[in-house]
Parts: sequence; structure tokens; C-alpha cells
Amino acid sequence: MGVNLRDIVTHQEISMESLSGKVIAIDALNIIYQFLSIIRDRFTGEPLKDSHGNVTSHLSGIFYRTSRMIENNITPVFIFDGEPPLFKKGTQEERRKIKEAAQEKLEEAIEKGDQEKIRLYAQQTSKVTDGMLDEAKRLLDTMGVQWVRAPSEGEAQASFMNRNGSVYACGSQDWDSLLFGAERLVRNLAVSGKRKLPGKESYVKVSPEMIELGNVLSQLSITREQLVTAGILIGTDYNPGGIKGIGPKKAIELVKEKGSFDKVMEHIDWTFDTAPGKIYDFFMNPPSAEVSIEKRHADYDKVTDILIGHDFSPERIKSTIGKIGEAAEKKKQSTLGSFI
Repeated sequence: MGVNLRDIVTHQEISMESLSGKVIAIDALNIIYQFLSIIRDRFTGEPLKDSHGNVTSHLSGIFYRTSRMIENNITPVFIFDGEPPLFKKGTQEERRKIKEAAQEKLEEAIEKGDQEKIRLYAQQTSKVTDGMLDEAKRLLDTMGVQWVRAPSEGEAQASFMNRNGSVYACGSQDWDSLLFGAERLVRNLAVSGKRKLPGKESYVKVSPEMIELGNVLSQLSITREQLVTAGILIGTDYNPGGIKGIGPKKAIELVKEKGSFDKVMEHIDWTFDTAPGKIYDFFMNPPSAEVSIEKRHADYDKVTDILIGHDFSPERIKSTIGKIGEAAEKKKQSTLGSFI
């Protein structure tokens, strides 16, 4: 969910190649949710499953999409959520209700054979379980990909690592990283390709996008504090839906006119249980921890064993691992050539 800044934030389309040599902090829960949403059976809308009925969409996404990052000389570091703030419970309950409603609509769409609605509602029913997260961590370990458990929100930790220079950028589909102070946000890094337009048979190309906080603040002529204030007015995970009648453009107008968070809130009819100041303080100073980026080595025999155990194609696994090896060899030769 998160805050919706699409209408007021400009982005720059980039290539994966432009991120070569960079370390990217990936919002693990966000990306895994995306995998579960988009990697599905096109006819039934169900996530991919093995012969034992175990969901495998998340493993497919992690292996193939992460392998593509590694092949492009990108070092991903997956950041998993820790304990969410207590005032996020309302959002979690709302999401549960949305999934239940979507499940009912999905069953109706399946009965009618409406493929478009099957895809739509199936995505809305996606649910990440603790078991899936454990499987994801195990696969990342065997692939030699570092993962970190955040003290609280994964995006907050990723943003902290970006600000202190541990990573080049944050990778997420949500915009919240900007409110948490990330200097660079990369969207579509793990979900690039083609996306079907709702209600149409045509597709659009989805490419990685770079959003830089400095450019956003400069273009809007506001401070980060004002961006956080605007985000709260629009609606965040901690006050879903935001303030009635205030969209992104109106929110920016208000923060420019009133200036400070306190001045803005004097003119707002706040109806949420959590005090706005508590949400503001959480975005400005969330729990975070220092993390060292480590060089790790993959064990592709174990990777293969895990994936074959879930009915993945041995030939495709071998091909993907081979591409990583070829990319590593080219990098080695290029480095040696430069040295000579």
C-alpha cells in the first residue's frame, strides 16, 4: 500500500546495466509480494505451485529476477521487516478485509470464466506467509545473497543504509522510502518486462525507474519534512486513505502555504486513532541499525537441489546459473584487460 506520490514525483527511466557495480537494498516483503501477485497461472489466477501443492511463485521470482540482477553485476541486499510499529495494526486489519473481499470476487470471476477479473482479484488476494519468508531466506543464503532483518520497517532500514552510504539505492515499488529519507529509489528493478493494461489486450513496457529525493524536493520547492507532512495528508500505512478531500497536489499546496508540520495540522480534521505527530516522528526517526555489506559465495548445487525439489525445470536452472557464470567470466576478463 504505502503513500501514493505518483502524481507529483518525476522519475528517470534507466537500464539495469546503468546499475552495474552498485549495491541495492531491496525491500524484501514488497518484492516478494510483487512476485506472488504477478507470477501466476494466467487462466486460474492462482500462484505457481509444485506437485505437492506448495506455492512457488516467490521462489521463482527470487531465483530468476535476482539472478538477472547478479548477471548485471548488481549486488542486492534483501531487507526483511522486523517488528512493525503498534499503530500499524489498523492497516494490517484493513488489508485482511480487502483480501477477503477480493477472494469472494475471485471465486465469482472463476465461475464466470472472466480471465481479466481473475487476474485482477487474484493479485489482490496475495498473502505472504512466515513459511514463504523462511524459504526465501534459505534460497538467498544458497545464492550468496545477503539479507538483513530490520529492527522495524524494512523500507526504513533500507533508507537508513542508503543515507549512510552502505548501499547506492533502495529497491521497492512503494514510495515510502522517500519519506524515510532515501536519497535514491529504484522502482521496477525486479519486475521489469511487460505489463498488461487493465481491461485491454495490449501490453506496456515496464523499465527500471530512478527517483532521487534531492530532485523531488527541488522540483516541488519543499523540504523533506514537508514531504513527510504531505505524505501523511495523502495517506500512509499508518493512516490509510489520508485526509478526505486532500490529494497529492493539494497536500503540496498546503505544506507550502503553512510551512511546518504543526502549522499544517492546525487546519486538519484528524480522525485517526494514532496521533499525527507520532507518525511524523516515525518517518523522521525510525528504528534502524548499522549493517556491514558482506561478500558471500553461492552454492549452486544447493540452489539446484532446492528448486528441483519444487519441480523447477533442471534445464532452465542450469541455463540461468550458466548466464551468471558467463557474466562473471566477462567481468573477470574485462578487469584483467584493464589491469594489463
